[in-house]
Amino acid sequence: MVIKSVFLAFIGFGGGIAVGSGFVAFLTVLGIIPRLMQLSKTFCYIRGYEWSVILGAVLGGWVNLKDISFHLSPLLLVPIGAFCGVFVGMLAAALTEVLNVMPILAKRIGMGERLLVILMAIVLGKVLGSLFHWMVYVNQ
Repeated sequence: MVIKSVFLAFIGFGGGIAVGSGFVAFLTVLGIIPRLMQLSKTFCYIRGYEWSVILGAVLGGWVNLKDISFHLSPLLLVPIGAFCGVFVGMLAAALTEVLNVMPILAKRIGMGERLLVILMAIVLGKVLGSLFHWMVYVNQ
């Protein structure tokens, strides 16, 4: 029984190291955080970005392992959800800009001068799709 527990702990630790390394490589190689700081002009908050990523990964993993649920007021969940959405949106925007996805897509489909239209279509589609999902499927 002890050997089985040690073996499972070893496998879990190894998996955590592999996933953590991949996450750090993703953020480092693509330069997501520096590009996000450059776009938002918030270089003075670099330590805040670092600690946010570290604490978010550690606390998120811990809450996931412990199966903890928070019973919060819906009024408190609205700003939390908004901040989460803003973070994911800015991270996705930084990733697409780093990879130059949008300019390449616009040139390939012949809409280079209408890049703003493409971006707004993606944003509105994401917002409407998310609202539809939460209002229709989650309430069933």
